[in-house]
Amino acid sequence: MGIFLRIAAYLFHPLLMPMLGAFVYYTVTRRFFEPQIIQTKLVALLIVTVCIPIVSFYLLRNLGWISSMQLETVRERKAPLMIQCVLLLMVLKMVYNPYDTPELYFFFVGVLFSTLAAFVLTVLEFKASLHMMGVSGVTFFVFGLSVHFATNLLPALGLLFFVNGWVASSRLYTRSHTPLELAAGAFLGLMPQLILLGYWL
Repeated sequence: MGIFLRIAAYLFHPLLMPMLGAFVYYTVTRRFFEPQIIQTKLVALLIVTVCIPIVSFYLLRNLGWISSMQLETVRERKAPLMIQCVLLLMVLKMVYNPYDTPELYFFFVGVLFSTLAAFVLTVLEFKASLHMMGVSGVTFFVFGLSVHFATNLLPALGLLFFVNGWVASSRLYTRSHTPLELAAGAFLGLMPQLILLGYWL
């Protein structure tokens, strides 16, 4: 059981959630995109939201700013979250725009707001769960896609609700977060997506 709970933190790492949201969008969208365009967008997204942050983590660790990729303390979270905000701005400037793919554009605006809110909380010495922030944001985005495209995504939503519980149980099992920190993370992930839903629905 311990291994099953721990693996959730790696399978649904916060860095992977933007990619998951984009992948689901391209899977269910009714819009036509050339396969080469989809591939180019996803590769660019992979580089900006996954590869560069991983390189940044190793750089910050070598500089002594963080001790591990788990970011166990509030202090260690500040620099990575600032870097992530800059990278998300790059995504909004260079990868997606509100005209061609408004759904993904505002999804990433929501991710940016969630990340900014998490950074503000670190300044206030509060450690919201980034894992819960990621999975709850994607869950609500998929719900929005289901309504937007009038597509039955109940199996995917059911799986994502299970993942939310799995990730929360994982973080409690490893004592990485308190229930309040998990709830705060879920709230930070969900609310920006809810607020921005009206801009693309």
